[in-house]
Amino acid sequence: METITSRKNRIISHLRRLSADAAYRTECGEYVCDGVKTLSDALAAGMTVKTMLFKGEVPENVMLPTCREIYCAPPDLFDYASPLKNCPGPLFTVELRERRAESVESLIVLENLQDPGNVGTVIRTANAFGISAVVLVGDCADMYSPKTVRATMGAIFRQPVLKMSIAELRRLCDESGIRLYGAALSDTARDIRELELHGAAVAIGSEGRGLSRDFVSACDAELIIPMGEQSESLNAASAATVAMWEMTR
Repeated sequence: METITSRKNRIISHLRRLSADAAYRTECGEYVCDGVKTLSDALAAGMTVKTMLFKGEVPENVMLPTCREIYCAPPDLFDYASPLKNCPGPLFTVELRERRAESVESLIVLENLQDPGNVGTVIRTANAFGISAVVLVGDCADMYSPKTVRATMGAIFRQPVLKMSIAELRRLCDESGIRLYGAALSDTARDIRELELHGAAVAIGSEGRGLSRDFVSACDAELIIPMGEQSESLNAASAATVAMWEMTR
């Protein structure tokens, strides 16, 4: 196993660029993950691991995948390569493989949700609740960014995630026979507890602006999550979690 000692090494440069550049991730067809548990989840899901970098020596309890590109680096160089603070390692890259939904019975939709931690949390929660797919519309955080991947806690390897326009989403809902609800503060929004959300799609907008007008106009109806009088809004991932609970309970 080769030990890397230079910041100019091609593997270090490759990992740093993959971490920072979505276009480069797409071009290379791989993305960066971190941690022993995430590695275990990736292997259990049958993912192809392409490159690995360990911090110092390889721990005895780590199962090494069939992979030609396995390296070690001193802690300071590993930290330079890592996009995440306090990463114990390993860093590894996985082949970019989008999971398509086998059938569409329920959807949680995110529009313009730019926080990678929130997007990752929604993907993780959707997988826990058995939601058919997470749909990303507009300017959402890249689901393959290191922070998003870490927030999914391995669900990125199992949960179908689709990227599409409002028009494409509307067409998907029509073809699948499911109603599209938008979470919105409006006079026409109904209490989420009054709606039958089994076999539905529920959309959550960005924390600052909510759903766009174009998105709301494409919805079949609007819903609201009731809160205390002193509360203005919920964190987007929290709102999505409430919606998914109502969709599956």
